[in-house]
Parts: sequence; C-alpha cells; structure tokens
Amino acid sequence: MDRIFVDTDVILDFLLGREPFALDAARILSLSERKMAHSCTTGLVFANAYYILRKISPHRKCVEKLLQLAGIIEILDLAKPAVISALQSDFTDFEDALQHFSAARGRVKVIVTRNVKDFKNSELAVMSPDMYLKQL
Repeated sequence: MDRIFVDTDVILDFLLGREPFALDAARILSLSERKMAHSCTTGLVFANAYYILRKISPHRKCVEKLLQLAGIIEILDLAKPAVISALQSDFTDFEDALQHFSAARGRVKVIVTRNVKDFKNSELAVMSPDMYLKQL
C-alpha cells in the first residue's frame, strides 16, 4: 500500500468541492478509506484549510469538516529537521519545501498535488491526482 502525501490544493478541492478537481480529490481520499493507500498530510495543511474554510463557513462547520478529514488521513509531524531542511533547500516556495521534507521524514512514496511544477526539486515522486489515479 502506497504512503501518499496529499497537498493543500487537493485537500481544498475536496473540502470546497472545487470543480473540475473535486472528484479526483475525493477519489484520492477514498483510497485511504478503502485501504488502497495510506494518505498523509501535515498540520500545516489543516491550518491552511481552516483559514480558507473560515472565510466562507462558521467556525463550527470548519471544525466538523476538518475532524472528518482527520479521521481518514494521517497527520505527519512538522519537525525541526524538516523545517531546517526546507530553509536550506532549493525550493522557491517555503510551504512546499516544508511539505516535501515532512513527507520525506514520514516515509511517503508520492506527493499528490496539483502544483507538480512547484516540487521540481523533490526527491520523492510527485503526481497530480489524475496522474496518480491513472497509474493505480
């Protein structure tokens, strides 16, 4: 079973129902529910998602959605070594660097993101949701 890192954009596609990406995002997350993949993300993704969700929904609704998500996805530590590695890396987007190095520390095989180009310096495989689903 693959350990996959689900990036912020995919999580937001799922939570917000953003078309035309919501269906692939739901399929990615359903892989964990069906024990076909082990999905991971970081607490930073939850913070980003809460911030975006809170702009359109009351606090209680945001918390409910995020608790449901937490029930199906592992939340990886964003530890100091990952932060130091991100700061010292060639990534131009610091958030992406944090995600990458947390995923690497979490023994993730694939980062699933719609921003594949932002992970060009990744030592891990990086795929869009549709690319990952096609290769299954």
